[in-house]
Amino acid sequence: MKRIVTFGEILLRWSKNGARRFNQGYDWEGHFGGSEANVAVSLSVLGNDVSYVSRIPANEIGRSCIKELRFWGVDVSGIVRGGERFGTYYFEPSRDQRKSLVVYDRQGSSFYSSAPGMYPWREIFSKADIFHCSGITCAVSQSATDATFEAVRTAKEMGLRITCDINFRKNLWKYEGADAPRTLGELMQYSDFIFGDQDEWEKVTGVPQVPIDNMTADSELDMEAYGRYFEEMHRRWPGCREMMLGLRNQITTSHHTLTALLWCDGKIYRSKIYDIDDIVDSVGVGDAFVAAYIHASEKWKDDPQRALDFSIAAASMKNSVIGDFNLITEQEILDIL
Repeated sequence: MKRIVTFGEILLRWSKNGARRFNQGYDWEGHFGGSEANVAVSLSVLGNDVSYVSRIPANEIGRSCIKELRFWGVDVSGIVRGGERFGTYYFEPSRDQRKSLVVYDRQGSSFYSSAPGMYPWREIFSKADIFHCSGITCAVSQSATDATFEAVRTAKEMGLRITCDINFRKNLWKYEGADAPRTLGELMQYSDFIFGDQDEWEKVTGVPQVPIDNMTADSELDMEAYGRYFEEMHRRWPGCREMMLGLRNQITTSHHTLTALLWCDGKIYRSKIYDIDDIVDSVGVGDAFVAAYIHASEKWKDDPQRALDFSIAAASMKNSVIGDFNLITEQEILDIL
């Protein structure tokens, strides 16, 4: 079994119970989550040997977080203790035509102060085969960006497979000198596999997305246009062997259609279009996608179509799970397929 390392900030997500807005009621419900931690937990639930690396405070919240990760089978030996506070975000769920609302409280958190030299990457990667990172770590602060690039450069030098989720978050890129397209584009240069939705790819590249209106379960996609699109992406990132484009149509907040395209060594694969008509919690769907693809692309190395089908099924099923973590097992996904 290959060892996978993920790196990022785990947060406390706070929401009012039910569909209440921030200014309604008094009860809050908390969940641990965050893109790279979500990927780690999902990979562990799928049966992988996975380690999560981060920086969290040495207090009761930090200890509770470590206990939660251990409960799901994630190795936490690479977590560094330090700093004074745990990063949080406040999430107001969407309902019907009302969009969701996110308010971050991450500035000055333990992870915000991450810096080169803080993590013993060579030791962490000594028994690892895959390193997963995302653009969110580069959006937190300049020092966290520097720590991320120290990690990917070390991983590349040591021969690890590097997977990257673009994960563009417009509300985070606020530190002095922040340049999301340039930084994310450079991060993607180190990557063997890149994932992003149509908006994220467009934000990084400036290339308009292929038009698709009102995608339904029986819609036809313009595969010739997507062929040209991926050719341009490969020209920009020639070292990347696998690129995935997630496509989602939000009909209402509880009704989405979801599909994806995979470019692998010059060939395009497409999944079926899932019609998801009773969404419980859509947070972490992209993370579920990425984790399932990492798992499936290692398990069925010579079958990219199977890996893609497995990952889209996992992502669609995440919509039924409350919280950031996708707790769907491999067998449950195979049963759906």
